[in-house]
Amino acid sequence: NNVKMSKSSYFIVGKHPVIEALKNNQRKVIKVFLTEESKKAIHRESPNNNLLKNIKIFYKTKKELDNYCRNENILHQGFVAEVDRLESVELKEFIKDKQKINFVCLAGATDPRNIGSIIRSAVAFNIDGIIVKERSFPSKSKLLYKSASGGAEHIKIFKVANVNTSLKYLKTKEFWVSAFDI
Repeated sequence: NNVKMSKSSYFIVGKHPVIEALKNNQRKVIKVFLTEESKKAIHRESPNNNLLKNIKIFYKTKKELDNYCRNENILHQGFVAEVDRLESVELKEFIKDKQKINFVCLAGATDPRNIGSIIRSAVAFNIDGIIVKERSFPSKSKLLYKSASGGAEHIKIFKVANVNTSLKYLKTKEFWVSAFDI
């Protein structure tokens, strides 16, 4: 598995995470590792535009792809991609000149599977962004991307040093803050 990677890149696995990353023109997909069957699935998914144009493609067997997620116990479905981090957006910049913004803020969530599910739900409910504590957000977690089922490509994630400070700042900008504990 001697694949050279850049410092900022990481692997995502699964059909929806990889296909949505390929569709996201903000996301740099460095290379994809596919089975012959998963390549056909990509073409079926969007026959009118070639999502694999200008992408380095490596064909692997299912067994070879298992190496990319052996430790995490995740099903790759024949799809693995090396991607670069999305450009981060500053919360203060994002809210400038915007009306009716809705955020979800995760103060204590650290489990990648839970965070991925919340991302997926936030996208479904048309939430504008998710505020997370930078130190505890597993931004390179294959499990997070798999659980988000491609949703991470469709929502802004604001990584902040201090959640309380960010919420206080939003309150000064007339945001309503509702909180609950699970």
